[in-house]
Amino acid sequence: MSMSSTVEECLRDAGVEYEVVRHPHSYTSAHTASVANIPADRLAKTIMLEDDQGYVGAVLPSTHHLRLSKLWAQTGRHLVLAKESELRSVFKDCEVGAIPAVCTAYGVQTLMDESLTTVPDVYFEAGDHEELVHLRTDQFMRLMERAEKAHFSKRGGGAPE
Repeated sequence: MSMSSTVEECLRDAGVEYEVVRHPHSYTSAHTASVANIPADRLAKTIMLEDDQGYVGAVLPSTHHLRLSKLWAQTGRHLVLAKESELRSVFKDCEVGAIPAVCTAYGVQTLMDESLTTVPDVYFEAGDHEELVHLRTDQFMRLMERAEKAHFSKRGGGAPE
């Protein structure tokens, strides 16, 4: 599989400058950063959450972990981790586990951790496990203009808290 058609259309419509970085097949963000030979703090991962109002994509650096309690306080919603198997109906042109940062292109509310604004460039999944989209941070911010920005992650590994 290659870049999802939805991601490709989103990039084209936004008029951003980007490059596609190919890498060996990987399943975790840490492994992706390693095999793609990129700084892990510049790889944006997407964690899908849900509640009775629907799905929310939380986009944060791969070196951070999600602080659900912060999101609950900021959104007033009791979001929980979504089941990957249920996301196939929303992200139809993506492989399971390779959700791109541009969830708004799929009609999904997106929250972006503000720590991503502090790095010079950003990489994110292109919809498969072998390609990343790479952009300068200013271009990434243009792409993510409809995402809500907040602080909801903490540097370091671990499960969502």
